[in-house]
Amino acid sequence: MNINYENLTPEMMQLVGAALLIRLLIWVFYANTIRKTLLLIAPENRLMEPNLAWLVVIPFFNIYWNFVVASRLADSLTNEFYDRKIAEEENPGRASGMLYAWLFLLSNIPLPPFILITIGLLSMVYFIVYWVKVNNFRNLLAEHQNFKNKQQD
Repeated sequence: MNINYENLTPEMMQLVGAALLIRLLIWVFYANTIRKTLLLIAPENRLMEPNLAWLVVIPFFNIYWNFVVASRLADSLTNEFYDRKIAEEENPGRASGMLYAWLFLLSNIPLPPFILITIGLLSMVYFIVYWVKVNNFRNLLAEHQNFKNKQQD
């Protein structure tokens, strides 16, 4: 695919810049959800420091870091759920996180456009699925903590 950069109008450049900025902003909110989830996990159960979640915002590096997050967050959640005696799926979120990571990796490989569009759409779907799943785990941990606090009062 040949792109003639001389034909790009300032409006098109602004649109591309806005799209990239929106994508970066979405990654910031996603990273914050991961960070908040890790903060609810006891330090001895964490396999990743909460502030390392921000590395998912770095373009190109996040291709690799998505795999790390999916693996370490699932293991951290497993440890925390075991300690709190919360019945939850084995390796919580690992399957959807890894699927998203693989699709995101594939979406960054130069492939024919129809394949890239398909992979890109699937990547967005699994990104949302994984994000919602992580947020649900965060809510579960927060509610469990609130319940424990009320019992102690």
